[in-house]
Amino acid sequence: MSAHSTSSLLQDMMDRLRPIASSSSSTVDGKPNVNHRIWTRLCLGLLPTLGFCSRLIAAEGMAPDRPPPPPQAVSLMIEPAPSAKALNPAGTVWLDTANKKVVLRGQLCLREGLLEMLICKSQTKEHESIISIDAEAYTIHAALVALGAKPGTPVRFQPEYQPPTGQKIEIYIGWTDDYGRPHRFAAQQLIRKATQRYYTAVIDPLPKELKIDNKGDLRYDTNSKELLWFGRMNEKQKAELLTRSSNPEYHTAIEQFFADSQPQELDADFIFAGSQFFKQKDGSQYYMAEAGDIVCVANFGDAMIDISTRSSAENGGLMFEPYTERLPSRRTPLTVELIPVWDDDEGVKKSKD
Repeated sequence: MSAHSTSSLLQDMMDRLRPIASSSSSTVDGKPNVNHRIWTRLCLGLLPTLGFCSRLIAAEGMAPDRPPPPPQAVSLMIEPAPSAKALNPAGTVWLDTANKKVVLRGQLCLREGLLEMLICKSQTKEHESIISIDAEAYTIHAALVALGAKPGTPVRFQPEYQPPTGQKIEIYIGWTDDYGRPHRFAAQQLIRKATQRYYTAVIDPLPKELKIDNKGDLRYDTNSKELLWFGRMNEKQKAELLTRSSNPEYHTAIEQFFADSQPQELDADFIFAGSQFFKQKDGSQYYMAEAGDIVCVANFGDAMIDISTRSSAENGGLMFEPYTERLPSRRTPLTVELIPVWDDDEGVKKSKD
C-alpha cells in the first residue's frame, strides 16, 4: 500500500465518522444522546487502528516531524602516524613513536562505586575500575619501555611506607558521545575523592539545644562523641543545619563537612612503577600486573602504573570514585593515551634519538 492510499484510507474513515461527530453533544433536550455514545465507542475502538496507520505512513516515507534518534556512541577514530604499530592481534595497544605515546582501546565499565583502578585488564577487576582493556599487561609495559619510559619500583609498606617511583605518565581519555561530539579529559578529571562516605568531627559535649534522632544524614555517636554526616552536603542542607545551634564547634564541623563533601578531582600524578615479577614453581616468571592492575588509584605492590600519593587499598579506606557526571554510559568505547613525561634534558636527548 502506498503512502497516498494509506492517507486516503485514513481520510475516508474520518469522513464517514464526521456526521456522527457533528452531533456529539452528550445530551439532546436533556436526554442522553445515542450518537454521542456511538462516537465515543468508535473513537476508543479506532485508537489502535489510527496508531497503526500513523506508523504505516511513517514507514512509507511520511515520517513525523521530529529529529532522528542519535547514532550509537563509537570510539574516537585512531589515526596513528606512519610509524605507529598495533602490538596485539586485537588492535587494543598501539605504539605511536611519532607522537611519543601508547594508545589503548578499551571500554567504560564503571560509573559509580569506590575505585581501586582507573584501568584494569578485561575480566579481572571491572567492579572497581572505570575502564577495562582487552590486552596483556606486559604488552602495554613493553610499549612504554619502547618509547624510552623508565619503570621504577612499586609502593612499599614495610618497614615503612614508601611511595611508588618511576617515570611520570600523563593519561588522557577520549570518546565520542551519542551526538557525535568528541570528548577528551585528563584522567584526573574523571576521578574524584569519594563523597559517598561518612564525615566525622568530635564534639563533646553535644550542645543541649541540638536534637539529633540519628535517623537522617546527621547523626551523633554517644560512645565516640562524634558528629557524623554521610554523603555530599548541598548549600540548602548546610544552611538548615547551621540554624539548629549557635555553638562554634558545631558550626565549624558543619562547614568542614560541607567543604570536604564537595567533588574534588584527583590531585596526583601517575607513575610508571613497573609492577614486578614472581618466579613460579616451574621456574617461569609471572608478570604480576596480569592480575589486572594496569593503572591504579589505590596503592598496590603489583601496579604497573600507580598514583604518586598514599592511597589505601583496604575496602574500608578506598579514597576515590568515578566523576560520574562527566562519564559516558557503560560499555562506551574509549581511547586512552599514555604519554611519558621527560624533563627538559631528557626531552632533548629523546629528540636526538
